[in-house]
Amino acid sequence: MHTLYDSDDYIVTHTLATVEPTPATPEGEATPPALLRHGFEIVDKRAGKEIYLDGSWAELFQQRLAEWQRSTPTQEEVEDTLAQYAELATLPLHLH
Repeated sequence: MHTLYDSDDYIVTHTLATVEPTPATPEGEATPPALLRHGFEIVDKRAGKEIYLDGSWAELFQQRLAEWQRSTPTQEEVEDTLAQYAELATLPLHLH
């Protein structure tokens, strides 16, 4: 897990997919990877809620990150975008 953004209001982390499967079981069967694809967790610190984006949502968010790398947005632009995603958050924040 990598922290990509941390402000007074939001934190964004990127969870990478497990590349290698876990070791084989005693029967010789390999167990599947624990995480098959990457995702992003966006935490709204003010509201105490979080949302996890994976699949096509994660791909769209990653495209937004690539845009930001090219255009260097202001903090206000980043926060406004994160606020839009945070509106979808329904999960209460859990410490892990």
